[in-house]
Amino acid sequence: MTQVTRSTGSEGHARPAAGSAEASRPRPILLIEDTPSLQMVYRSVLASAGHRVAVAGTAAEGLSRFRETLPNVVLLDLMLPDRNGLDLMQDMLRLRPETNVIVITANGSINKAVEAMRAGAHEFLVKPFDEQRFLGAVENASLAREARPARRPPPQPAGPAPVTGAFLGSSEAMARIHAKIRSAARSMATIFITGESGTGKELCALAVHDTSPRAAGPFIALNCGAIPQDLLESEVFGHVKGSFTGAIADKPGAAAAADGGTLFLDEICEMAPALQTKLLRFLQTSMVQPVGATRPRKVNVRIVCATNRDPLDAVRRGHFREDLYYRLFVVPIHMPPLRDRGNDVIEIAEAALSRFAAEEGREFFGLDAEVKALFRRHPWPGNVRQVLNVIRNVVVLNEGGLVTMRMLPDAFTDHPSPPEDLPPPSLPTTDEPTLDGLIGRTLAEIEQIVIEATIARHGGSVPKAARMLDVSPSTLYRKREAWKS
Repeated sequence: MTQVTRSTGSEGHARPAAGSAEASRPRPILLIEDTPSLQMVYRSVLASAGHRVAVAGTAAEGLSRFRETLPNVVLLDLMLPDRNGLDLMQDMLRLRPETNVIVITANGSINKAVEAMRAGAHEFLVKPFDEQRFLGAVENASLAREARPARRPPPQPAGPAPVTGAFLGSSEAMARIHAKIRSAARSMATIFITGESGTGKELCALAVHDTSPRAAGPFIALNCGAIPQDLLESEVFGHVKGSFTGAIADKPGAAAAADGGTLFLDEICEMAPALQTKLLRFLQTSMVQPVGATRPRKVNVRIVCATNRDPLDAVRRGHFREDLYYRLFVVPIHMPPLRDRGNDVIEIAEAALSRFAAEEGREFFGLDAEVKALFRRHPWPGNVRQVLNVIRNVVVLNEGGLVTMRMLPDAFTDHPSPPEDLPPPSLPTTDEPTLDGLIGRTLAEIEQIVIEATIARHGGSVPKAARMLDVSPSTLYRKREAWKS
C-alpha cells in the first residue's frame, strides 16, 4: 500500500489556538459521496492510512462541512442528488482557492472529469479504482498542497501609478497598459502580449506576475524561438532519464518548474506544429507528461505568452493553430513602440542612467536639453532595448557629469533615421532575388532584399532565416523594425 504523508494543516483560516490539542492535528479530508456503501468503503480505507475524514452525503451538507473543517483535500463525487458537483467545486475553490479537489466520476463520464480539471480540480478518479490508486491520489494532493508556496495578497496600487518600478512609462499609452495589467492580473486568464522587438514584452509579463496572487510563486520564461525545435518539447514538458540520446538525468521542464506561478512563453509563434498540439492539450487539462514518462501529473500554472509577429497572420499562413490561438488570445496586451510613447523615452533613459552609473561607480547628473530633444525625435527601431544599449555605452565610456551629444555613440549620431517621405527600396517581383535584380542597388537595399527573401523562403520564420544567414534572430528583428520606421 502506498505510504501516505499526512498534511500538517499549518495554513488556512480559523486555525485553533496555539497549544491546543486541535492545533497540532491535521485537517480532515472531506469526502462528499451520496452512496452510503461507498462512503463506508472510502472512509475505512482513508482511516486505515491514518487520515481523519469528514463525510457529507449531499452538496448542501458538503458545503457546510467545508466551511467548518476548511480541508486541504476534498474527495468529491460529481453526481450528487441535490446539485451539480462541478458547481459545488467552484464554490469551494472560491472560498479557499488553495484546496486540492479530487473528483470521482463513473466510467462513462470522462468528459465531466476533463471539464472538472479545466475548472480547477487537482485530479480525477474513474470508478472502479483500486485502493492503491485511491490512496496515491490522496497522497499526491496532500503533498502538492504542502509543497505549494505560501500565498501573499496582490499589492493594491493607488491611482494610476505603474504596476512595477521596472516597467517604466507614464504616457497615456502606458497608463492604459498599467490599468489592463492591474485588472487582468487578478484572474487566471491567459494573457497574450504583442509588440515589436525590444518594447518590453517580458517586463510586461513579469508585471502581470508580480501584481497577481501568484507573486510568491516562480516566474519561468522560455524563448520558443531560441531553442532548437527538437529540444523544445523537453524544455517545456521535461523528460525522464534515458528517454532520448543525451537524456542523462530526469528534467522537470518549464511547465513543472512554474507550478504555483507563471509560465512565460516568448516568441510563441515560432513553436513547432507538433508541440502546439501538446501545448493545447496542456492548456485544456493542466496535465504535464515529460518525454518518456508513462503517467502525467497535474500542475497549477498561469500562462502568459508573447510574439513580435502578427499572430492572426501566422494563423492564416498555417504556421499557428487556430484553436490554440483562440485558447491563448484571451486578454490581449499590445506593447506600443517607443516612438509612440512621447516623453517615456526620457524617463527610461534617465532611470537607466542612474542604475548603470551606480553599477559602474560613476556619477551622472542627467541628460542635457539637446540630447533630450534628439531622443524624443529619434525613431528608436530597437525600442527600449536600444535606449538601454545607448545609455550603457555612455556610462562605460565616460567619467560622469551631464550627458551631452559628444558622449553619445558614433553609430547613433552618425546614422540618423531616413526622412519619413523616403520610400523603402522596392523588391524584385520574383520570389527570390536575382543578380539582375540587385545590380544598381545600394548595399543596404541588397541586404534588405536578401533578408526578406530568406525569411519568405522559410515560411516567415525569422529564427530559421537567421540560422541560414548565420546571425541571431534579434538582429533580423531589429533590421526589419528599422525598415518600417
